[in-house]
Amino acid sequence: MASPSDRAPLAERVEELLASGSPLPIVAAGDPVLRRGTERYDGQLAPALLARFVEALRVTMHAAPGVGLAAPQVGVPLRIAVIEDPAPVPQEVAVARGRVPQPFRVLVNPVYEPVGAVRAAFFEGCLSVPGWQAVVARAASVRLTGADEHGHPVDEVFTGWPARIVQHETDHLDGTLYLDRAELRSLSSNEEVARRWTGPTPATAAEALGFDLP
Repeated sequence: MASPSDRAPLAERVEELLASGSPLPIVAAGDPVLRRGTERYDGQLAPALLARFVEALRVTMHAAPGVGLAAPQVGVPLRIAVIEDPAPVPQEVAVARGRVPQPFRVLVNPVYEPVGAVRAAFFEGCLSVPGWQAVVARAASVRLTGADEHGHPVDEVFTGWPARIVQHETDHLDGTLYLDRAELRSLSSNEEVARRWTGPTPATAAEALGFDLP
């Protein structure tokens, strides 16, 4: 049975969540909130409360640390996510993965669609699935539409690693975890990835663990 706070209007639930301070606790896989999908944001939070919530997401993402965080990951079923990536990786890795720095961005009601048929596969992790990574093949380029936190429209093409980030975070808003799209033979602990699979691409892992790359 749902608790009273689960049934409360979203604004009340967000106020209650923020009252505990930041960083916010991150929901782990197994919690139904990660699987239910989200409500389209349509003013459920007053502007000041939305700004506080976005800031809490930013602080929580940085503290984790991560390069993206979706509202369901803190228990709020709203179609809102944040991303930011300083891309602190060696040049060889950055080139192979198309990883370039991304400033802090708020994605409201985002939807993506592939641009072209090219797919790229790399190890990917998730703050809601701590301790593990797996190879996920995703569209190498996507068109993202939606809005920012001020209601300004967003219609932008992302490529490389930024495309992977926005796909991962938008998937969260649809109740999809990266493991749903992963090559499960590649599933590796963070320790094994650091010990064995730090190359720019997962080609060595694919050969050793027995899975195909696109």
